[in-house]
Order: sequence, then structure tokens, then C-alpha cells
Amino acid sequence: MTKASQRRPRAPAARERATGVLGLTSLPAWNALEKHHDRIKDLNLRQLFAEDPKRGETLAVEMAGIYLDYSKNRITPETLQLLNQLARESGLKERIEAMFRGDKINVSENRAVLHVALRAPPGASIMHDGHNVVPEVHAVLDRMAEFADRVRGGAWKGHTGKRIRNVINIGIGGSDLGPVMAYEALKHYSDRRIRFRFVSNIDGTDFAEAVRDLDPEETLIIVSSKTFTTLETMTNARTARTWSLSGLKGDESAIARHFVAVSTNAQEVAEFGIDTANMFGFWDWVGGRYSMDSAIGLSTMLAIGPDKFRAMLDGFREMDEHFRSAPFERNLPVLMGLLAVWYNNFFGAQTVAVLPYEQYLKRFPAYLQQLTMESNGKHVAINGARLNYDTGPIYWGEPGTNGQHSFYQLIHQGTRLIPCDFIAFVRTLNPLARHHDMLLANVFAQTEALAFGKTAAEVQAEGTPDWLVPHRVFEGNRPSNTLLVETLTPAALGKLVALYEHSVFTQGAIWRVNSFDQWGVELGKALAQRIIPELESAKEPELRHDSSTNALIRRYRKLRGRSDALAGSRTSRGG
Repeated sequence: MTKASQRRPRAPAARERATGVLGLTSLPAWNALEKHHDRIKDLNLRQLFAEDPKRGETLAVEMAGIYLDYSKNRITPETLQLLNQLARESGLKERIEAMFRGDKINVSENRAVLHVALRAPPGASIMHDGHNVVPEVHAVLDRMAEFADRVRGGAWKGHTGKRIRNVINIGIGGSDLGPVMAYEALKHYSDRRIRFRFVSNIDGTDFAEAVRDLDPEETLIIVSSKTFTTLETMTNARTARTWSLSGLKGDESAIARHFVAVSTNAQEVAEFGIDTANMFGFWDWVGGRYSMDSAIGLSTMLAIGPDKFRAMLDGFREMDEHFRSAPFERNLPVLMGLLAVWYNNFFGAQTVAVLPYEQYLKRFPAYLQQLTMESNGKHVAINGARLNYDTGPIYWGEPGTNGQHSFYQLIHQGTRLIPCDFIAFVRTLNPLARHHDMLLANVFAQTEALAFGKTAAEVQAEGTPDWLVPHRVFEGNRPSNTLLVETLTPAALGKLVALYEHSVFTQGAIWRVNSFDQWGVELGKALAQRIIPELESAKEPELRHDSSTNALIRRYRKLRGRSDALAGSRTSRGG
């Protein structure tokens, strides 16, 4: 048995009961899956396909315009039955209904989780604290559409009367990853008369390069921050304000024509100089990583127009309805979520590779990193008890075929088991000679090679010298999903994003974690706020960090000419 097929030992159910964790590993389905895994862990995909010549047809589902081939997974019909049983025993259906009902399932923040309301149709009813939020959602969408039409049509002009030709979106986390991913994904549909830039990093290089060739008189800046206090976003926003005013002769009144806000903090927005009439709000029941179809998507709407933005929302909604209503056996997000649990918890796989064979989706893996790892990167259950099983695999990836000449070597012949999601489109938006057929040939070839590999006998039959044979053997038995979609349209993008949103939800429901908070990002931010004045202080600060952090701060200050001595204060612990 190869290392890739081995799994880590898991804690027994008795330990779970002793620690008070919600009873995942005590569930009958979990225990049955453990025994089942022990029986089939060495089964090879070659054997599974040989025993069932129609496996590639039977283990496939087409729903909501997405064809999912999951036949190249290390599963049997019994595996699927047990995984679906695990979903039922975990209360997945009830938890889905609780989300759509508006229950406050984000328990650590006492909030509902209603990103599904962002794409609900007019006339729908989704309740939050006793009132229907759908009319509010569409009121914001209508305001966004009116503004987008004015900018795209040239009616909205800058302070000096020039047309807006550049848009800069300033945000971080979900306020950046969603908009930049959507812009790149839907660039084919964008208004090429307007250039779009995205600034997120507090590294000054990010802003400097974004504006290097832009004219402030022709530039609109969107500042996206719910509280309008986010450190990185507001630092970049203030720098953008200075840059804008420098090109507008310092006229403070010009800010209102060159800045808009996506926020809920009207006071801070007004103090910044932005007209609150040009503030687009959203709600505390929208998490940042689930917000690209809210007002956070204003830059997306400016790029592709209101009609195509609404088409994207239609795609989201179609997947929402599928997730809520389809039986688990034919439910795309549930199937993908359960397979992720299968590999994470029973095979010990630590990562998932997402491999879009579509250049427009080059930022999709980065977007999924926040969606998946910020959601399920948790070590305690909803009730606060520490978990004794793994959650949150690492998601990563790169567009094909680039990745094939980079990290596929590890996936094919490495010692780690890396489940893969391949995403491909039947029709290209840019038909050039044989390019697309060659691209899709690589998709199908890679999934085949991963699944079936090449044996030593097959290598020898090619006339390979004996000493070289081990190097050219492909063990195969590497699992993958293939997602096949007709064309990358705004609606298709909405479906894909919602598919992964709900797959993440499924995983979190099984693992008993709160997929909708992100306390893990707080500690580093708080410490940074403490360290900033220590770096900038004209006097030698009294440092109270560990010895490593103290030494790094002192060295930085010395190299920046802010310290007379490297030693500095020695009153801190360890330093």
C-alpha cells in the first residue's frame, strides 16, 4: 500500500464522548464508514471500472446546467449510501432549511446566514427577525443598476466634467477576492472602455502600481468596507483620497464625484467626504466571503452591466433551489461536500486541488481559498468543544494547462493523495483554431491518467530499460471530479460559486462547525495595531512581546534609522 492510500489513525468514539464533542464519530454511519473504508481502501479504480463497464455513466449527475462526473472517485455504491446516511444522521436537511428560514445559525455572532436572499427573485419571502429582507435586497440592486447605467453611459462624470474611464475597487478579503475573481471570470462581457483595477494589500506597491498610468480626473474609486474602519482598506482609501485630490487641485468637493462607498457606516462615509447618497449598503447576515453578489459586487455590475449581473444572480438562485430541493443522491453540492469529507476524514487527504481549464477562471482557486478555509478552518464544534477529527482541507489550484507543467508531477507521482476538481467548458468564448479541442483533450487525459496510471508491465512493453521503469510508473488510483459546463456565462459563474458555497456548507454541517464566523483572523490584526506605533515611534518603545518579536522590531527600527541601539529596552518578557 502506498503512502497516498494510507490514512491517519482517528480517535475512537469513546474519546469523543469523553470530551463532549457533538457525536459525529459516534454516529452509526460514521462507524459504518470506518469499517467500510478498511474494507475498500486498497480497491483500485482500474478494478472498479472493470467490474462496472457503465460506471462512468451511472456515477454522473447533470443538474442546474452542470454535468458532474464523479465516477473516478475511490467509492462504491455502498460508500455513497453510507455518506448519504451520514448526511441524514448529521441533520444536513434540517440545517439547510434553518439557513433558508433565516435562523441564526452563525451562533458565535448570533446572526442569520442569508446570502441566499441576495439572489432571491422579486416577490420572494425570506424572513429575518420577523420581516422580509427580499424587498431591501432589490432596492439596493435597483440603486446599483441606476448608478452603473449612469457611469457606463457617461452621464456620471468626474469633478472636471470628464467621463469615468477607470474604476478602482478598494477592499480586502471578500470585498476584494469576490470582485476581482468575478471581473476576471466575466472579462469577456465587460465594457472595455473602462479599465478596472483592484487594490487590497496594505503593501504600498499594490496601490502605486494600480494608479501609475491613471488620470485622477477620469477615475472612480469604490471603497468597500462594511464598518468603514478596516485597517488595510481605509489605509488604501486615504492614500487614494490623497492621490485623487493631488490630481484635482486639492478641491475637497471633488471627492463626492470620484468616490463611492459600499458600507453600512454612514457617519464614517460622510466624514471621509463621500456623499451618502452614493453609499450602497448590505447587512450583517451577509458574510464577506459570501458577498460578491451583494453591493460588494458593484464593480462587477459596472464592468458587465446590470442585466448580466442579474443573469449571474439567476445562476446563483438556480443552484440554491437545486441544493434545497434535490435528493442527496443527485444533489451536486451535497455529493461534492460528502466526497470531500470522505477523503479528508477517512483517507487523511489534507488538500483539494481545483483546476479550472479556463483562463478566465484564473482567480477562481484563490477565491475558493477564502470561501473554504475561512469557513471550515475550525478546531472547535458549534458548542465550543474541541474536535478530535480534521476539518477544512487546504484548497489550492491553477488554471490548466499551466498547472500541468508545474505541480501535476506531485499529484501524479507524489506520496500524497490529492483529490482534484477539474472544471471545463464545452464551448470557448474565444475560438482560435484547434486551441479548445486541445485544451479539453488535456482535461480528459489528466483525469484518465490520474485514475488509471501506467503499470510497470505497460512501461516495460514500451521498451523502457529496466532501470528506468520505476521512474515512469504511474500508480494511478488518484481521485477526481470533472465539472463540465456548456459556456462560461454570468449565469454559469453564479452556479459554480453557489455550488462551492453549498459544498462548504455541507462539509461544515457534517463536521459540526460554524462555517460563518472567522475569529482566526482577529488576533494577528489586534497585535498589528499594537506593533504599528512601536515601529513608528520617535522614541525607543518599551517592548513587551516575546524575544523573537522584540528583536525583529528593534532590527527593523535600526535599519530604518529609528533606533540608536539595537538592544533597546530589556524590560519585556523573554526579550
